[in-house]
Amino acid sequence: MLTLYNSFTNEKEIFKPRVPGKIQLYVCGVTVYDYCHLGHARMLVAFDCIVRYLRFRGYEVRYVRNLTDIDDKIIQRAASLGESIDSLTARFIEAAHEDERALGVLPPDEEPRATAFISHMIEMIDTLIQKGMAYVAQNGDVYYAVNRFPAYGALANKDLENLQAGARVGVNEAKEDVLDFVLWKQAKLGEPSWDSPWGAGRPGWHIECSAMSVHCLGPHFDIHGGGHDLKFPHHENEIAQSEGATGEKFVNYWLHNGFVQIDKEKMSKSLGNFFTIREILEKEKPEVLRYLLLASHYRSPIHYSEGALRTAEGSLTRFYTALRGLPEVPVKEEVGSIYETRFIEAMDDDFNTAEALAVLFDLAHEVNRVKQEDMSLATLLGARLRHLGGVLGLLQEEADLFLQSGKKEVNVIEIEKLIAERNEARKNKDWKRADEIREILSQQGILMEDSGTGTSWRVMEP
Repeated sequence: MLTLYNSFTNEKEIFKPRVPGKIQLYVCGVTVYDYCHLGHARMLVAFDCIVRYLRFRGYEVRYVRNLTDIDDKIIQRAASLGESIDSLTARFIEAAHEDERALGVLPPDEEPRATAFISHMIEMIDTLIQKGMAYVAQNGDVYYAVNRFPAYGALANKDLENLQAGARVGVNEAKEDVLDFVLWKQAKLGEPSWDSPWGAGRPGWHIECSAMSVHCLGPHFDIHGGGHDLKFPHHENEIAQSEGATGEKFVNYWLHNGFVQIDKEKMSKSLGNFFTIREILEKEKPEVLRYLLLASHYRSPIHYSEGALRTAEGSLTRFYTALRGLPEVPVKEEVGSIYETRFIEAMDDDFNTAEALAVLFDLAHEVNRVKQEDMSLATLLGARLRHLGGVLGLLQEEADLFLQSGKKEVNVIEIEKLIAERNEARKNKDWKRADEIREILSQQGILMEDSGTGTSWRVMEP
């Protein structure tokens, strides 16, 4: 029975979809003013894995993940580069898609862009004004009146009075209350704008996700996800806007993935420990990064370091070594099914990928053991390993391709030539030459593995 940790109630709950067998899921995507960073990778991989698993369990999932293509950061970045906003956002949207493909992240069913939903935002804002939940300030901006939504603060478990006491109002803001947040901003010289009943302007960031999610999935849907940093105020504001406008409960389950820490410190440009996805993938295999992001529970912080990457690479090497030499065949229902049962038990417990990977390690160990006795059975167990790994978006490469590639540049033809020469030397009982070749390859970082079926090799990383 699938259980989810609901960030709204701070409890694990048995998952009950609104419509049996179907799930509607919305996740806050990236703001496209720069390349995606490691924090984005955490979110993208976490929810990709969740969607893959839900589909594996037989649910019909409609997955919507938005793109924010208009906000202050985008305007400022385009101005600093002397580039049009359309050109900037198009460039970084394509870059985001490249990073996602590299990490094995499947595209969502729908990827709405904020600029395509301005009319829906204006309509929602107008509804909020008509219902008395929002107001036009003296400066022409439109604000949401937080104190008119009694449940404000429930998601983040924050008390309204304490929030008000700790908030500050900017010098040029015309809010009625310190917690009120902007829904529509009056146009400034040189900035993009759209016509509205309140004059030319552009939407605030929070209203974008409310308008897109309600339009794509309806006023009430199953799951809303995103990074833990969005819980307050962004997701809190989404609830206030959406429920204030529609009068319906917005979301049944809230899921938030944990932060990324770099050598036990929070990733930050100011600390100089900020990494984009593509910077990391210039040096690392994409599957190694994906594995690292799944090795911890999605709600837990990820500790990123060189040591963690090497551990992830070593784990994948163990899996692919088990799969090496095994042909790909269909899964046979009765072979290895006990491992699938354990895998499902782990993932049904709030998508516990760490425990699910532990099950796969047990299965890989069994594959290696059986290889010595029954290659046919080992092949079927390997098929189960590949199948379950695929649910996590892992273990889909050819084993030799993974094991024989790495950060080192290697000459495959030369390596194969030396191995063939070594095999001939062994056949002729020229043990001295065979040992010399082993040492030559070892110095190049190539590890040879002899077995009853021949000699295989892989790259040893430092």
